[in-house]
Amino acid sequence: MEKAHDVLIRNLGAHTALDEEDVAEIRALSFAVRDFQPNEDFIRQGDQPEHSALVVSGMVARYHLLGSGRRQYLAFHITGDLPDAQGLFIDQMDHGLSALGPATVAFIPHRELFRAFRRRPIFSLAVWRETLRDAAIFREAITNNSARPMAERMAHLFCELFYRARAAGLVRGNRFRMPISLAQLGETLGMAIATVNRTLAELRRSGAMDLREGELIVLKWRELQRIGDFSPVYLHLKRQSLRQA
Repeated sequence: MEKAHDVLIRNLGAHTALDEEDVAEIRALSFAVRDFQPNEDFIRQGDQPEHSALVVSGMVARYHLLGSGRRQYLAFHITGDLPDAQGLFIDQMDHGLSALGPATVAFIPHRELFRAFRRRPIFSLAVWRETLRDAAIFREAITNNSARPMAERMAHLFCELFYRARAAGLVRGNRFRMPISLAQLGETLGMAIATVNRTLAELRRSGAMDLREGELIVLKWRELQRIGDFSPVYLHLKRQSLRQA
């Protein structure tokens, strides 16, 4: 498994030019690494954060816990993401984070990060950009769930996750490990489970993708992109080439 500091350096380097001093500052940070089981929380709504989390491996979910006990999933995070960078600037978490499948997460003390930011402003700007990317994903999710029909909505989410995973080097051929259950898909996209099943069947019939045993399989990238009305501009990643499968 890649070391935590290498994961962070690679992820931030995808959108920010880090020099040798920035890299050295990141390597000097303390990383407390923990493994989590599927559906295990590592940040709860209402927590007062003292550490920032880095996804070292696996996939995690950000969610709101409703009064009924149900969850509204807000975003998914993959290897290299800082899913709670906002916690650096707020006193109490207004959402929770949990592992989807098995996941490894590193925790970095806020006090160390703030000291590093003062010494290396480019590093602080890189982390700030992470929060701006999160905000852009949130805005897109609002549009997706509010304005797009069901098949387009699901295809767009699949496109986003596949594109981000490819940028992070997590796609193998045309496959990406995505341990999201059908119920969690419904809680993300505002669909009843029956609607999830119908929509997934429609996308499979298009020949653009499949979802089997926790793997997203993209068979025709450009077709899936067309169905989902997906443009990656809002992700603010370096340009990458995706061939049509």
